Amino acid sequence: MTKKTACALAALAAVAPAVALAPAAAAGDDSPGHGKAIMLHATLNPFKVNKVTGSGTATVHLEGNKARVTLEHSGLLAGAPHAQHFHLDAKGVCPPETVAKTRNGKTFLNTTDGAPFYGGIGTSLTTTGDTSPVSGLAVDRFPVGDKVHYERTIHLSDEAAKSLREGTGVVVVHGIDFNGNGKYDNVLGPSDLDPSLPSEATNPALCGPLKMAAKGAVHGGQGGTQTSVNTAAAAAGATLLAGAAAYALRRRRANQS
Repeated sequence: MTKKTACALAALAAVAPAVALAPAAAAGDDSPGHGKAIMLHATLNPFKVNKVTGSGTATVHLEGNKARVTLEHSGLLAGAPHAQHFHLDAKGVCPPETVAKTRNGKTFLNTTDGAPFYGGIGTSLTTTGDTSPVSGLAVDRFPVGDKVHYERTIHLSDEAAKSLREGTGVVVVHGIDFNGNGKYDNVLGPSDLDPSLPSEATNPALCGPLKMAAKGAVHGGQGGTQTSVNTAAAAAGATLLAGAAAYALRRRRANQS
């Protein structure tokens, strides 16, 4: 192996690992903890044990502590307010219906039953005014009806923004009609959150964890796929290193012949 070839190999050996590690470093710069703008999505599924058949979606564009929130849900009790929140700092999931309890001969899930899974109220998604947990039961400032489109830009607490970025934020919409009589009544007894309200008014109806959209290859305009620059560079570095090694081996064999 000539001195020139050895120097070239040494340079490539030094560069290639750094190139290969570049995607990991870039991913770290774009991680949720850095406070960059991220988009979160949730599919809101019904708690069938609570006799709910509705559905919905949620999106949150989060930049710093500013959140642009959009909720769409339908199929809940018409003409009634539906409290909706970001629940925080637990497992970041919706509870299985097996955690529902039987009370007074009826099996249903109340808000407290689900707390170990989705956590406590961190942000109240009210239509106007305060959005802190203090407004968690401000029934006069939540959307009303069986077809809701909600959009609002709000300022989150540090705790709420951190929870959403870490993947432990969950959207929960409340208010059920367990006995199907078209109103909140005392069929299930008083609410576990406020005894002055019926349980139907505060029991969870829809739930969905807020998660970042998966990042993958970007499809090009001609039907191809555009990989990241760092990934391509890593592949190129590995190819160069392999080619240089093969070239050196051929030169060594030629010199030995």
